[in-house]
Order: sequence, then C-alpha cells, then structure tokens
Amino acid sequence: MQMLAPPDRFDRRNLIRSPGATAIAAFFVFLLLLIPGCQNSCNQPAPSAPPPPVASPSTNPTEAPTVTPTATPTPLPYAMRNFPCLSNTLVGKEFEYAPGDQQEVHLISAKLGEDSKLIAHANHISRFTLVQHGRSVHIDNQHIAPCDISDGILVNLPQRMLFYYKDGKLVTSYPVAVGKPDWETPTGSFSVISKHKNPAWVVPKDIQDEMEEEGREVQTRVEPGPNNPLGNYWIGTSIRGIGIHATNAPASIYSYHTHGCVRLDPDNIKDLFRRVSKGEPGMIIYEPALFAKTEDGRLFLEVDRDIYEDGGATLDDVKHIAASLKVTDLIDWPAASAIVDSHDGLAHDVTAKR
Repeated sequence: MQMLAPPDRFDRRNLIRSPGATAIAAFFVFLLLLIPGCQNSCNQPAPSAPPPPVASPSTNPTEAPTVTPTATPTPLPYAMRNFPCLSNTLVGKEFEYAPGDQQEVHLISAKLGEDSKLIAHANHISRFTLVQHGRSVHIDNQHIAPCDISDGILVNLPQRMLFYYKDGKLVTSYPVAVGKPDWETPTGSFSVISKHKNPAWVVPKDIQDEMEEEGREVQTRVEPGPNNPLGNYWIGTSIRGIGIHATNAPASIYSYHTHGCVRLDPDNIKDLFRRVSKGEPGMIIYEPALFAKTEDGRLFLEVDRDIYEDGGATLDDVKHIAASLKVTDLIDWPAASAIVDSHDGLAHDVTAKR
C-alpha cells in the first residue's frame, strides 16, 4: 500500500524564528503527537473487546510475586540488514504434483509458489486447465531464501515469498500475495504487535472508495466468516496498517494483488500463527535478484519481476551484486543473462563450467 504523509505538513523552520513562535510550535507538535495520523490501512481488524476488569493488587507486599520481565527482540534497522548477501539455502524442488482433488492451475500456482504460466508451459496445458484427481503436473518451485536477517519473519516482495527464521536457521517458507503496483506494500523493519483469530474487518475509507468506483456494494465492516477477506487469522505488524493474514480467496496467493497487506493460504497462516509470538521481529524487503551458493559449490541465481519499478533486476544490477559478493568469476554469464531476461522467479544453476 502507499504510505501517506503525516499530517504535519507545515514548514517548521518558519516557526522557530522567535521565542513566541517556538512556544506555539511546541504546543502544536504536542497536539500532533496526540492525534493519530490519517494514514490508510490495507486490511485492518476491528478492535478487540475490552479486557475484563482486573482486581486491585494486594496492599500486602509479601503477597506480590516477583516478576522477571521477558526481553522483547528489537527489529534490526532496515539500513543495517545483511545486504547484499550470499545465501546458502534453497527452498522448494522439482517434483510431480498430483492434487488430492481436482484443482485449477491457478490454485496449484498459489499453493506451491510457481507462476501459473510456467506450470502451463512445462505441462503443455492452459493456465485455466482443471487438473483432475489422479493426474499430475510437473512443478519447479525452487527459490533462494534471502539472508538479510537470521531471526523472525522475512518477506521479499518481488519473490512473493515469506520466510521464517529462528535462532539463525530457516524454519519454513510460504508463497504470499503482496500489494499491487498501485498499492505497494512498504519495505522496512517491524515487530509483531498483535495476533487475532477470526477477526472482523473494519473497511478503510480508501477501500470503500475503491468499492464505490468499481460499482460494488460499499461495506464498512465485515464480520468473521466466509465473506471476510482477512480469513481466520491476523498477525498485526508495527508498520502502520500492514498485517499478515489469511484469505477467503486462496487462488489469489502468489500474486501482487493486495491493498498492501501480506496474504497467506489459510493452512499456511494457521501454521505461521502458531509459530510466531507478539514482539517477534520481522522485515519486508524488495530484492528482485538473489544469489545462493550451495554446499557442493554450485551457484544459483533467482531474478523476479521488478513489479514496483524500484530497480535491482537488470543485468547490470546482477553484475554489481555478484561483484559485491566476489562471485563474478564463478558465473556462467550467458546463462545469467537469459535468467535476467526471463525473470521467471525461480532459482537456476549458473555455475560456470570449468
């Protein structure tokens, strides 16, 4: 989603030219700190019901237990992330996938994290083919796991993938949907600030406006249930208005289709929800080109679409990253150039032949 500017647009330099003006400026800044910004959110759950009243603590000091506060991890500042970095981890593989029930190629793409066009091409079928029970399709959903952080949630927007790290190791990864090009998901560090099951959705004003423009029924609130786009799980982040949530449209996963939030398949968000805790750190990055070197010395390159046109996906970009990582001489550059041109979002072996 697009992050709107805060409401304090006045020129503060003109307010500090005199002592009186300084006092006025201080007063207005104080007011601005009290008034929340009017920044729009993508999909925001309704406020939880107020907690039940808590009994007054005992006045007897001998009855008060000693509590040791738990340290909350501090998110790594975005500018201090490990970038560029040479990953050593690949996720996914090449295999034959046989759906347990009939599935359209689009849904298989969303579930497994390979573009539907690639699945259709590899299997000589249409993107809209319904794969029947008992039949199989060839899948290649191999991706490079970024190594910008080593603990917490890491979302790489061009990849449309979420990676979860714990104690320096990759625990799991999932395909996701992220913000569309005219409603970008912002990059940055964050903490998990809330977790909700079966949230109601309070529809932001800008999404109400979009509903009206598209001729749809304008909704202001959607209760939990099959029509709620947040699905059954919401993980709130400290990036204003951005959450990680389920969906009632599973085929939309592995796309650039949201109003800024990060959307997961219902089964995957259920798994992530049980793993993460409030206060856990995370980061959203924008890195279309990634390198990895495996234990056997092979070098892999993945190039995704520069969907937000922020750069980083040209051959010159790839060469610059390779030089920074000191792997230029290890690369088959004709093969790397072809991968840049195709930007198919999969990890490919580009090891130079010796």
